[in-house]
Amino acid sequence: MIRINDIIDKVLEVNPEADTDIINRAYIYSARVHQGQLRLSGEPYLTHPLEVAGILAEMNLDSVSIAAGLLHDVIEDAEETQVTPEALEAMFGKGVAHIVSGVTKISVLPFSSAQARHAESIRKMILAMADDIRVILIKLADRLHNMRTLQYHKPHKRKEIAKETLDIYAPIAGRLGIYWIKQELEDIAFMNLNYGEYSKIKSRLNKGQQEAEKYIQTVKTLIEKKMEASKLRCEVLGRYKHVYSIYQKMISQGLSFEEIYDVIAFRIILSSIPQCYEALGILHSMWKPIPKKFKDYIAVPKPNMYQSLHTTVIGPYGERVEIQIRTWEMDRVAKSGIAAHWSYKEGKAMDPKILERFSWIQNLVENQEHIKDPGEFLENVRIDLFPDEIYVFTPRGEIKSLPKGATPIDFAYMIHTEVGNQCTGAKVNGRMVPLRQELETGNIVEIITAKGHHPSKDWLNFAKTVKARTKIRQWIKAQEKERSISLGREMCEKAFRKYRLNFADQVKSPQMDAVVAEFGLKSLEDLIANVGYGKITPLQVIRKLLPKPEAEEDALLTKLLDKGSRKKPKGGVIVRGMDDILVRFAKCCRPVRGDAITGYITRGYGVTVHRTHCINALKMNPERQIDVEWNPEITETFPVKIRVQALDRVGLLADLAANISKNSANILSARTDTRKDDAQVTLFFTITVGNTTHLEQVLTDIRKIKNVQEVVRMDR
Repeated sequence: MIRINDIIDKVLEVNPEADTDIINRAYIYSARVHQGQLRLSGEPYLTHPLEVAGILAEMNLDSVSIAAGLLHDVIEDAEETQVTPEALEAMFGKGVAHIVSGVTKISVLPFSSAQARHAESIRKMILAMADDIRVILIKLADRLHNMRTLQYHKPHKRKEIAKETLDIYAPIAGRLGIYWIKQELEDIAFMNLNYGEYSKIKSRLNKGQQEAEKYIQTVKTLIEKKMEASKLRCEVLGRYKHVYSIYQKMISQGLSFEEIYDVIAFRIILSSIPQCYEALGILHSMWKPIPKKFKDYIAVPKPNMYQSLHTTVIGPYGERVEIQIRTWEMDRVAKSGIAAHWSYKEGKAMDPKILERFSWIQNLVENQEHIKDPGEFLENVRIDLFPDEIYVFTPRGEIKSLPKGATPIDFAYMIHTEVGNQCTGAKVNGRMVPLRQELETGNIVEIITAKGHHPSKDWLNFAKTVKARTKIRQWIKAQEKERSISLGREMCEKAFRKYRLNFADQVKSPQMDAVVAEFGLKSLEDLIANVGYGKITPLQVIRKLLPKPEAEEDALLTKLLDKGSRKKPKGGVIVRGMDDILVRFAKCCRPVRGDAITGYITRGYGVTVHRTHCINALKMNPERQIDVEWNPEITETFPVKIRVQALDRVGLLADLAANISKNSANILSARTDTRKDDAQVTLFFTITVGNTTHLEQVLTDIRKIKNVQEVVRMDR
């Protein structure tokens, strides 16, 4: 366990004038309030805040940040620690209390589901991050130590935490440029999500370690001699890429481990930028560069301020070699990201130019402001944190960064909402292109607009940025509401006539205001729109307006007519607040018992059940959304599609079929796609399973089969 003296020594090494008193006081306070608490490992709870503070000290953060790291759990565990934000502020000042409050999860507010609580915690963290970047730096240190001790959790909890880490925290670390945290988080998460593939890659790396060390030394010596001959003083480093990045390359390019050429990467560190370009010229004269594999992040830095020259060359043995060239300052920034620019002097603000480079954080906040649905919110956060980016130019030469795969529609909405809404076409490098065409780095993009033009629902199929998707959805929602109000009014007028009521007169009566309030709605317009959406029936409105005796008589008649015909729901899903409604499962995402699900009212088809993260569900109007849940009384099987990627061999299909059958899963269909040039085979199965646990067991067993590289459940 790290000691408080080690942390203080590290702080003083970076800044001899640091306020260590606040760190000491925070340590004593944390030790007192956490006394008697234990972690799942059986260790005293104090080990956790100490390790978090140690990570923050390694990141060279200021005393206030490290004190906040020592205290980051005291409010969250308030039931045991009896600590309030006010008490914390009184003892340690506004700065520490503000940061600790930002790090604290939302655990006391009531939410409709665990997903809603989780989404709100992430939302709060993002808002706090925009207010003070130190909040997320402490959160990353907290998550890193929790991941290092993940083995003490139950298997299902390990997978849940690992998935969240891979989706949210590792991308944030990448966007902040703290790559060492990103890589460690990814590797631990990957190990817990897919231990079979992780251990295969790890064992192969260990097996070839002796040969790799010889190779690294040979290449280093060749580069150093050449640089020395040109009087360039430099340091050359060779290293293995981390396990998860190797796995991603294997999957994205359909390669086996043996075919990955850049498992080892080299780095050349020099004193100045001119020397970097000179070293690049020397390398390209030594070994032939590979076209399109050169990237100049010195001239055009990444949004997280990362700078380097990247090149891939044909090395001394005819193999591909990836090399990065940078200065010492660039190397410092590459290792620490935004933390490298943090002011170590207490009370000093960060350079506004530095904060400007991290404006994506503010964009993240703005993009999430109006999204209420937790599933959509979490999906949008993942999109916003997507690490791969492209750089395009406006006709005036301004650089704009967009996620990889972005289209002219995304570019249009980035310029302005009205430009996006009125977009009719686009020119890329002076030529007209379809709006769905993917942009590439270096493109000059010009948007053509026309007054009175409106967004199309089809744009959601290829819009990549959250801003574009949100604005398109807002426009569609407004249009659908208008149509639903018109339909709802028509339905109400027809139903009211049957009861000898004039709908136009009734809407002006005070009773109607009471009915609107009873349904928990804000206005009459909302009530009529809900009738049009299908969430409320005209008869429900009439029953609340009719005089009591008549209403009771009507209710009794309905009850007598329904008696005997109404049965308990037979389906595997219950629609909250509704009986005898047609329910069907969406074919696009094929929900399985145990999945988080949501329902959407579809005119003429009842309620369609989707997985909460289904892309098609996220495109739908949230006004049509309705709560659904799995019926615990019904047991049935569900069809699900899976994709298996493997190296082809005799008996592979037979082994797969045997494994699926062994786990009591039925195969409905099977299809194979073989690539003869590299012996790769992709197999697609539709199988039936009882629930997500059953599915996970099937996938786990398939991963153990020889030559299998990847097994995934398909979303569509």
